[in-house]
Amino acid sequence: MSTFEMPRDAHERAEFFRERYGQVRAQLAAVIVGQDDVLDTVLRAFFAGGNVLLEGVPGLGKTMLVRTLSDAMHLRFARIQFTPDLMPADVVGTTIVTEDDAGRRVMVFREGPVFANIVLADEINRATPKTQSALLEAMQEQSVTVGGDTRTLPVPFLVIATQNPIDMEGTYPLPEAQLDRFMVKVLVGYGSRDELNEVIARTTRGEVGQAQRVMDADEVNAWRRFIRDVAVAPHVADYATRLVIATHPGSEFAPELVNKYVRFGASPRGAQSVILMAKVRALLEGRYNVSFRDVERDAAPVLRHRLIRNFEAEADGVESDRIVSDVVRATEQTDLLAST
Repeated sequence: MSTFEMPRDAHERAEFFRERYGQVRAQLAAVIVGQDDVLDTVLRAFFAGGNVLLEGVPGLGKTMLVRTLSDAMHLRFARIQFTPDLMPADVVGTTIVTEDDAGRRVMVFREGPVFANIVLADEINRATPKTQSALLEAMQEQSVTVGGDTRTLPVPFLVIATQNPIDMEGTYPLPEAQLDRFMVKVLVGYGSRDELNEVIARTTRGEVGQAQRVMDADEVNAWRRFIRDVAVAPHVADYATRLVIATHPGSEFAPELVNKYVRFGASPRGAQSVILMAKVRALLEGRYNVSFRDVERDAAPVLRHRLIRNFEAEADGVESDRIVSDVVRATEQTDLLAST
């Protein structure tokens, strides 16, 4: 049973959250070398209650990051290796016929690996669209429907998916509806020379470090509720709204790059996600209110996977991050003009 007690005063809660976040962050750093931005973005998305898409070449520690997070949170962890022959029932579970103690045939539901707190969907783009879609309901509603029965998933629930950006043979691109259900897309890059040397030193010794338990499910759920209470001024919320509208081609706020290279922009989930990520950032910086800067700094991980580029963007080599940067810059200029 959890013994976690939340401080009553809001400012004390904010300070206590920073302390607890730092303890979890330290446990991740004890196992994962470098990747500071990746760790912070994943951890903030976790507390904000959003799913995460990790993109990077194999061997960069993506799987270890997810497993370490579950260890530090003392949460149930499940790993699903996505392959072309994986079926939806292999993800959500299935109903089978078995015999009870009296010898009668009964229908029994066998849970799939999705019934966990943290689900690692490894190489998610290697499964067929039919299997990928098995996660859609789980990611949005935190429940799955099998045989007409809706079953609730454990709380907290989080999907962290990985995909390889270079080996595209035998892969199936994630549909836009599923991409939109990831709060952030995090790009995992190579470490520095010193970081690689530290990886070698840690992983070639007799023992590999393991994260110690810091939190439990009850505390995680309490912090998630607390984060949603962080104040957001109307003009800051409107700034997030205008950022999202600026990704829509032909809108009043759309800059030139959007009109030229984007087919479809971000959905309302983009605005919701950037505000929730900004709330966590504000708390970590000792504030109980969200600023413009908080919103700007999370624009790229929140919006990069929600922009559907056209063929011209592919031909000209214009990446989503460049378009997002132009959206932020154009929206900042709109604010400056409005204030003069």
